[in-house]
Amino acid sequence: MLHIALHLVVPLIVAYVFYPRHWRRAAIVQLATMIVDADHLLATPIYDPARCSIGFHPLHTTPAIVVYALLFAVPLLFMSHSEDEAAPTVRILHWIGLGLLIHMALDALDCVV
Repeated sequence: MLHIALHLVVPLIVAYVFYPRHWRRAAIVQLATMIVDADHLLATPIYDPARCSIGFHPLHTTPAIVVYALLFAVPLLFMSHSEDEAAPTVRILHWIGLGLLIHMALDALDCVV
């Protein structure tokens, strides 16, 4: 239950702290990235508390995480110093990448605990 709570709370905190003017939108986009867990439906059993998601599920692999990092980082090249002036599409792509990276980091915690 703590793991699931962190998947909800951490994106909210990150959005509020780092994107105060757009925190609601940033939080919604980041929370929407939880759909990445749909790849768990391909596993048997669907949920195994002893299984490390990172490297096991297709959307939790290193190549996928590299794409998520690019989604986070590349929009930064197109954002000015003021996050408010960024084009909405650029901002959303950045938030998607951030949400996915947060998700992978939280899932990685399960692998070491």
